[in-house]
Amino acid sequence: MSASPLAPKPPPSTALKPSAFAGLQPDEPLWKRVPSRDDAGHLLSDFRMIFPGLRQKNGIRQQHTLRIINAVLHHYGSWVVFADLNMRTNLLWVSIRPRPGLTLEIPAAIKTLVPEALLLAPYWRR
Repeated sequence: MSASPLAPKPPPSTALKPSAFAGLQPDEPLWKRVPSRDDAGHLLSDFRMIFPGLRQKNGIRQQHTLRIINAVLHHYGSWVVFADLNMRTNLLWVSIRPRPGLTLEIPAAIKTLVPEALLLAPYWRR
């Protein structure tokens, strides 16, 4: 018996794809893991956010916050190159392709949905 052509297809995965740096150990410093340039050699921009108390929240609340962050980053998926959330320090580091205002736009979208999130000073590389 074959599957009906009208059977619903499972939704595509919304999980972040594995990093190209997946072979690195999780305790390696960010400066070893964060890309400074995209595939074309252009410099990337970065921003950091802190989520006070995220580590102490119960598992369900942590997962809810992580889903929100994931959804926002996926919305800007063509711009986001790298994202790392360190649960020990409650720190989110995101590297993006440069676009004026984007280092404020993405954090604002996250802050709208996660009010306790705080934007640290954007980080520009020379």
